[in-house]
Amino acid sequence: MKKWSLICFISFFFFQSSVIAAESAQTYTVPNSVMDISKDNTYPNPTQDLPYLQPSKFAKQLIDSANVEIENPELIRLLNESSAATTPFAIGYRATIYLGQWPLNYQSTETAINWEYQKMNTNFYDNRGGNAPQKLFYKQEMQKHIHGGLTAKIPNEEAVKKMMLLTAMKKTNLPLAFDTVIGIGTKKDRVYNVPAKKLGYLYAYAPAVNEKGKVTYGEVYVVLKGNKKRIVVKNITTQGIGAWIPVQDRVSLSYIISDSPR
Repeated sequence: MKKWSLICFISFFFFQSSVIAAESAQTYTVPNSVMDISKDNTYPNPTQDLPYLQPSKFAKQLIDSANVEIENPELIRLLNESSAATTPFAIGYRATIYLGQWPLNYQSTETAINWEYQKMNTNFYDNRGGNAPQKLFYKQEMQKHIHGGLTAKIPNEEAVKKMMLLTAMKKTNLPLAFDTVIGIGTKKDRVYNVPAKKLGYLYAYAPAVNEKGKVTYGEVYVVLKGNKKRIVVKNITTQGIGAWIPVQDRVSLSYIISDSPR
């Protein structure tokens, strides 16, 4: 009986490990219809450089002492700029410092990609009077601004957006930004053939990531007692939130052949 229980336990352990590995190895396949225009875009988009901010030794000590997980890079930056010296004469010293209400962390529950988030261009060729196939290419006719954003009003919006952006970039491994631009005249040399007696329509879309999850808020206090320092978070609340985050310097193309104007 003990041997059978051990076998069951080992089987369950490896099953759980395989599930965790599958979840961590989740990938997002880019369709063949999506093209990288980072080298062709006539509008140079700024690179989104949002690395995870490493806490200082003092900040890490405080974060590890907190009763809730702290990931907000703005709060970590504030703690990195703070310090508290230790002294042998601190016996009996007490202080509580209120840092305000902060979004503490963001937990993702769903990440999905809409490769046709926003239509931004149409190229077409009328070959109804022709006797041979003709070539059609993607060329951006007008400069297009693609805007993302949160799906609802939420306190400390910018900090929440940064946490959601970091999470979505890590999960999808795609260049993301809440605002991106496709410049006029941007083009690619991929050929789309328009048959004789037909019309060819080439639609261009901007893709975007739909990120959904929960934000945890709390009132943050730094408590000093003698030489001991810790963070206490009070009045903890959780709020659901979603966001659309455009994929930077990518275009999704859809080609349609038609007998009549669309």
